[in-house]
Amino acid sequence: MTGPAGDGEPDRLPYAIALMLGAYFAFSVVDTSVKWLALAGLPVLQLSFMRYIGHFVMSLGIMARDGAIVRHFQSGRTDLLVVRGILLMLATVLNFVALRYIPLTLTSTIMFSSPIIICAVSGPLLGERVGLWRWSAIIAGFAGVLVAMQPFGAGFHWATLLSLAGACCFSGYILLTRRLSGIVPTDTMQFYSGVVGTLVLLPFAIAEWRTPAAAVDWVLMIGIGVMAWLGHQLLTTAHRFAPASTLSPYSYVFLLYLTGWSYLIFAEVPDFRTVVGAVVVVAAGLVIWTRERRRAAPCREADRTRA
Repeated sequence: MTGPAGDGEPDRLPYAIALMLGAYFAFSVVDTSVKWLALAGLPVLQLSFMRYIGHFVMSLGIMARDGAIVRHFQSGRTDLLVVRGILLMLATVLNFVALRYIPLTLTSTIMFSSPIIICAVSGPLLGERVGLWRWSAIIAGFAGVLVAMQPFGAGFHWATLLSLAGACCFSGYILLTRRLSGIVPTDTMQFYSGVVGTLVLLPFAIAEWRTPAAAVDWVLMIGIGVMAWLGHQLLTTAHRFAPASTLSPYSYVFLLYLTGWSYLIFAEVPDFRTVVGAVVVVAAGLVIWTRERRRAAPCREADRTRA
């Protein structure tokens, strides 16, 4: 017999890890496809729309099969769900624009500052106590981002600021996800993300629409939405079999995937500053994860005792 999904039972953990690896592989395919299509001249807002329309259609099909569409619209926190969807959409658009100009490895390094940003604002916004270890990791993490961005060097590119803004939007999205977790079903949150992104980006996509010239571009453009939806489904399923505190470190495989795609498809090798920045950002994220897991351990033990 296995325990509840969140218990992280040993027999379920390998399955959860495999799902995490699959989820971030799907996300790496999305970013790589977007960079390829953006370099081919397709508008970023069109690609962003395709990312959300695919997600929306897949989610809508599943809910229609289960007869749950009306239930998903009936949420007591529609306002927060809409704001959450807008933040995710902004993070997507900003990241997609940055992908057109700077390497995949650099955008992913900057985006991985999100856990550091969340930790930095968790005190004033969530009332959480952030100790010396985590503040040290926050400072080191931001230093790593600056090393990668090279804001005062010859290698600085303005698109890195868009990537950083995207990381901030994504951090707000995660904070709202935490607030809504346990109040709004996960499927409802995913549904609203697809709806909001699709409706907001639709007029821009129509105004800027450019038909792909090659069949492979059509496949990649349609695949953006499908792979984004697949990634989120795998990610959600993984967290049913193991807690986030166990799975979080495996998200950094995303950097390895994008490094591989960058080399194989775009012949890009991360420069020394990007590598150093990535190492520092990942190390800071792991320190924050370790401290948060230790802080949460007494609570988990108390829950087991009460059970």
